[in-house]
Amino acid sequence: MPATRNIALVAHDNMKQPLLDWVAKHRAQIEKHTLFATGTTGSMINSRLGLDINKLISGPLGGDQQIGSMIAEGKIDTLIFFWDPLEAQPHDPDIKALLRLAAVWNIPVACNQASADLLVTSALFDSAFERVSPDYDSYKAGRPN
Repeated sequence: MPATRNIALVAHDNMKQPLLDWVAKHRAQIEKHTLFATGTTGSMINSRLGLDINKLISGPLGGDQQIGSMIAEGKIDTLIFFWDPLEAQPHDPDIKALLRLAAVWNIPVACNQASADLLVTSALFDSAFERVSPDYDSYKAGRPN
């Protein structure tokens, strides 16, 4: 994994302010990286914090799936997703698919402030390290591993 990462930032409505607060607190660590976000979250980060961010469409309109696709294509290598565990989401299948793809492609994921704090303060966050990349060739060929 390269020292400079492509980081996706996502937050449910009730978690947008906590994510904004977290980004502001860790701005020095994350602004060195290329940032992506779903629509509303990205707009808020850009307008309130002035960070350069690549905005996708809103999560419920397919932004979560856009990020999932980028993970599968190797274009996102870290996911910070402040999701709301107490609020039902109409696009819950998309959210589960996004988290599943992050696990499939073995990228670091933080789903709350505590895990995001640990991730961003890790010695590995700003340095290159070897990430075990799954080899799905036998799976794609229809053979058992």
